[in-house]
Amino acid sequence: MIKKKFTLKPGSDDFIRRGKRRGLISIIFCALLLTSLGTQAANRPNILFILVDDYGIKDVGVEGSKFYETPNIDSLARSGMRFTQGYAACSVCSPSRASILLGQYPTRHGITDWVGAEAGKNFALEHRAKLLVPDYVHQLPADETTLAAALKNVGYKTFFAGKWHLGDKGAWPENRGFDINKGGWEAGSPEGGYYAPWINPNLPSGPRGQSLTQRLADETISFIEKNTNGPFLAYLSFYAVHGPIQTTKPLWEKYRAKAAAQPQPKNRFEIDRTLPVRIVQDNPIYAGLIDEMDNAVGRVLKKIDDLGLTTNTMIVFTSDNGGVISGDSFSSSQLPYRGGKGRQWEGGTRVPVYIRAPGITASGSVCETPVSGIDFFPTLLELAGVKSKPKQTLDGVSLVPLLKGEKLPPRPLFWHYPHYGNQGGEPSSIIRSGDWKLIHYWEDGHNELYNLAADIGEQHDLSAMEIIRAADLWSQLQAWLKSTGAKLPQPNPDYKPEWAEQQRKAALKQKENLEKQHAQFLNPKWQPDPTWWKSQQTPD
Repeated sequence: MIKKKFTLKPGSDDFIRRGKRRGLISIIFCALLLTSLGTQAANRPNILFILVDDYGIKDVGVEGSKFYETPNIDSLARSGMRFTQGYAACSVCSPSRASILLGQYPTRHGITDWVGAEAGKNFALEHRAKLLVPDYVHQLPADETTLAAALKNVGYKTFFAGKWHLGDKGAWPENRGFDINKGGWEAGSPEGGYYAPWINPNLPSGPRGQSLTQRLADETISFIEKNTNGPFLAYLSFYAVHGPIQTTKPLWEKYRAKAAAQPQPKNRFEIDRTLPVRIVQDNPIYAGLIDEMDNAVGRVLKKIDDLGLTTNTMIVFTSDNGGVISGDSFSSSQLPYRGGKGRQWEGGTRVPVYIRAPGITASGSVCETPVSGIDFFPTLLELAGVKSKPKQTLDGVSLVPLLKGEKLPPRPLFWHYPHYGNQGGEPSSIIRSGDWKLIHYWEDGHNELYNLAADIGEQHDLSAMEIIRAADLWSQLQAWLKSTGAKLPQPNPDYKPEWAEQQRKAALKQKENLEKQHAQFLNPKWQPDPTWWKSQQTPD
């Protein structure tokens, strides 16, 4: 017997009834799916990521500074795990910032210098450089998954406040996974200064004299208050403590008196290879800027506590590169580490790394394993319970085993900065393996080798004594450069040897001027201008 195929006619009662049943089933299925996803999202921890600009490891009280006062940051460091060997992925800002958001080395994502820096012949001519530095990617790649996008995909509300410096309009935070953007654009420093009115298309000025640093804390607090049911990613990226360094008169007076009570140095600067570098921490303007930032950090942390979110909020605190000892504002000293921002030694990349992971890490934990900014991406995805991996290659590893008191397999860490830093850094590539660190200089091709366990100040080059070790590390470094597609600088055919002597004389003159200028910061009658960088203006 042949069965006839039964077909419902559109518009018939049976057709309508069956359609309604299918629609109801679909609605129930979608509701159950959304409920399940909502439940999963609600069970994920909140994440507060605090990124300070140009904040060196020795600019923190808990790390040994006797001049700067950072009680809130110190408390945060002691409340979770303090990594004593934390590194930024680069010695300047934009590359490190991209690496945090992508989990990749700068050589892989292509942003190898701060966005806006010149390259090629124009730079070589202006700066009388021996090498032609390569061009670089000028915005955070759109075809890669950012930390914000990965978290947003699993139900996180994502918020960004402060410095972005990862591309022009179209490549701002709201185009790279953040739902809300308060103040992020192409500028790398606080345009208009740290006190209102300032210039920022994504953060209108508040009352005249308002602190930009406190305003960013305000915006972050407001976001957290509106999202207590979570989960959220609050990414607070201070413009502080980047130059121009500015503070209020009361804070300057506080630290001027403190500096005056210290033994007075014979010199505040010395020449290290290319430029004068600061060797003393007694800059009252910079100390005031740090104080303001620490206060803002404390306000945000207190709000987390006041809202009862402490046990369900993961907190990360770090910086994008080492402290500024030259170039920019000659703000600080990172001794005993050699160098600072933009330079190839430890002071250029050593940064505070503190992670508070309630229920995972005990208060007061200390970890001596070297870690890098490339590790935050996989770490936070694991802490958030995100199992789906982004499509891009990840160079970083999850630090969750370390947070649990376990160990990671040994691994080398790498850096590649084929540029000339504004702070006197030289085009170089670096590998750290265990206690050994090799620096390759692209100007003349020589290597320096240091044992960091015995020589944290990198004063004793052992490459001539440890020939086999140096050769092995150089081989590993070359292989890594090739595997990640690193661009290399090339000789400048127009270079003139006499330029080196001209630069040396200019550095000596600059040192003389800096000694006079910075000594004046401690003069009781000193003031920058009548309004103290607008901080004393009367609010509108």
